[in-house]
Amino acid sequence: MRTADVLRFARDAAAGYPLRTGLSVLAMAIGVAAVVVLTALGDGARRYVVDQFSSLGSNLVIVLPGRSGTGGFSPVNAVTRTPRDLTIDDAAALMRLPSVRRVSPLTAGTSEISAGGRLREVVVAGVAAPYREIRNFQMAQGSFLPESDWSRPMPVAVIGASLRTELFGNQPALGQFVRVGDRRVRIIGVLKPVGQGLGMNTDEVVIVPVALAQALFDTNTLFRILIETRSRNHLEEAKREVAAVLKARHGDEEDVTVITQDAVLATFDKLLRALTAAVAGIAAISLAVAGILVMNVMLVAVTQRTAEIGLLKALGAQGRTIRMAFLAEAAMLSFFGALAGYLLGQLGAFVLRQMFPVFPAYPPDWAVIAGLGTALSTGLIFGIMPARRAAQLDPVQALMKH
Repeated sequence: MRTADVLRFARDAAAGYPLRTGLSVLAMAIGVAAVVVLTALGDGARRYVVDQFSSLGSNLVIVLPGRSGTGGFSPVNAVTRTPRDLTIDDAAALMRLPSVRRVSPLTAGTSEISAGGRLREVVVAGVAAPYREIRNFQMAQGSFLPESDWSRPMPVAVIGASLRTELFGNQPALGQFVRVGDRRVRIIGVLKPVGQGLGMNTDEVVIVPVALAQALFDTNTLFRILIETRSRNHLEEAKREVAAVLKARHGDEEDVTVITQDAVLATFDKLLRALTAAVAGIAAISLAVAGILVMNVMLVAVTQRTAEIGLLKALGAQGRTIRMAFLAEAAMLSFFGALAGYLLGQLGAFVLRQMFPVFPAYPPDWAVIAGLGTALSTGLIFGIMPARRAAQLDPVQALMKH
């Protein structure tokens, strides 16, 4: 039997039982689509986090209150409150380091803002003038916070673009007075639209001098200190210098954690890559289920086509030919199932990108190749046993069962 005859035999066998064939293809398609969509979600999360941290700038050092148990960075440390405090004076002392270009203290919290009878809750960030360059913010109107004494609570504020539209509509915002908490402040600038970033929507944030934010939240501590080094080559040097200065200022205690942007990126990248691989592994279980279904379908096919197999063997077809015919059918089911699953998965990823434009939900190439390869190999592996059973049938007994 020629290769073309083998393929024709497999095609006719699959077409002869459309419901059975459709269910096998659907099972395989669901498995592949699950791998494609879930890995698109996982890798999209990794790309989003990396892009958000990259938007901060390339020479960033972050000081967190509290000491990490290993001296490194853990995502848990980023949100854990500790008894160790950072102060404005600590931030000011770091300005004198030779490897440092800019420093900004940061304190944050939520408060209410009211203007023209409108009232809403907002995130308030207390920073200093260098914060704009460190975060690469662009101004749509007005100016950012002025250079001034960090301990002076100047009654001025910069607001996000969405907040400006919500509070003032078509009216000018610059020069207007609003109340933030119990403080009356004047709007001196509006940020260009940026959107969500690192858990804070900068289009809806209120930025005030750090001393004013501390007075507003009744605290004298800082949430973070952000440092921009003179170049990427100064990152490790700045990390060591910052740790040494703060250790000396805090009674010779190592009670802060100093991390670089690269360390943050590497940690999240490793974590999210592992998560993506784990999700792909879970989704691949459905491919194993689909393979078992293909095997069951092929076993049923052997039973239904016993007489046909007997006739072929009586006409001189060898066991190897029968085996190849059934393997070709299993491969055909797997191939079309994998192809349908790939297209369905890409459609799902496309829908995710349309629903969440900031989320780069693109399936990684390795996941697509692994999904398609696993689908094809699973179908072939689980098709071996039915193919062998068909090849071992005795032609006389097979014809007698007809």
